[in-house]
Amino acid sequence: MCRRLGVVGIVVEDTSAAEEINSILHEFAGIIVGRMGVPYRERKVSVVSIIVDGTTDEISALTGRLGRVRNVSVKTALAKEMRQEENVRS
Repeated sequence: MCRRLGVVGIVVEDTSAAEEINSILHEFAGIIVGRMGVPYRERKVSVVSIIVDGTTDEISALTGRLGRVRNVSVKTALAKEMRQEENVRS
């Protein structure tokens, strides 16, 4: 199965969800390339961006789990599929 590179954007409206979010991200550490979280205090939210490299099934499983967390919004943008020989990671 082809791997995809992408970014997952997470908006956390209730910081009490942070522990659950971190637990989920830990479970999917194998497909996470990098992570940046920014607290936006004026709006009382946190914004997290995750760079992922995995199969569409793996990425969908991650975003599905995150999307079920209360007061959390998730959006994903994926690069076009690459042919198998273009994939850097195996």
